[in-house]
Amino acid sequence: MLKNRVESIIRQTECEKLNVIAHSKGGLETRYLISSLGMENKIASLTTVGTPHRGVAVMDTLLKAPRFIFKALALPVNAFSRLFGDTKPDFYNTCIQLSKQYAVQFNEKNPDSGVVYCQSYAAVMKNSFSDFLLILPHFVVSRYEGENDGLVAVTSAQWARFRGTLTGATRRGVSHADEVDLRRRNLTGKKGLAGVSDIRDVYVEIVSGLKMMGL
Repeated sequence: MLKNRVESIIRQTECEKLNVIAHSKGGLETRYLISSLGMENKIASLTTVGTPHRGVAVMDTLLKAPRFIFKALALPVNAFSRLFGDTKPDFYNTCIQLSKQYAVQFNEKNPDSGVVYCQSYAAVMKNSFSDFLLILPHFVVSRYEGENDGLVAVTSAQWARFRGTLTGATRRGVSHADEVDLRRRNLTGKKGLAGVSDIRDVYVEIVSGLKMMGL
């Protein structure tokens, strides 16, 4: 589907290549698109934000549970996903693909392309109560891997040319949900503070940087 979408955009706009900015697992999917689906000549650059390039340690622990229990727990998640339009949700296998064990295999099969310019960003929540949606996963990932955005550790998000860690302009930091402006509001109304106040500014800066490089 992603390959078809890229080809469709290229036909519609008559451009030669696309610059892709990908969030979370979308970064892995785009890497697969480039390395395994022969699209490296159609992608000028890939910027990943909060992508688990080296997996999520807590997933390896959860997957040690008996399969029937894990699949049973996946049922309500799949049902919730269908409410938002996913016709074939598969939470169980998604978790497998986010494990550190799977990440090792994925990275071996999908090495970095020498043709595509690649860079990455991480983000951190200041504490587990910074985002009520991610209290539990942030707490668990913190114990396993240290600083994280509520799902992905900084060490896992680092890949290719690492551009740094996004921190909030206030004490709450930047969560995995904030990275895609899930709540559709600024992290703070205050201006001139160090750190991210409006996540949209981050993406504007990314695009401006790519433009300056001629990509």
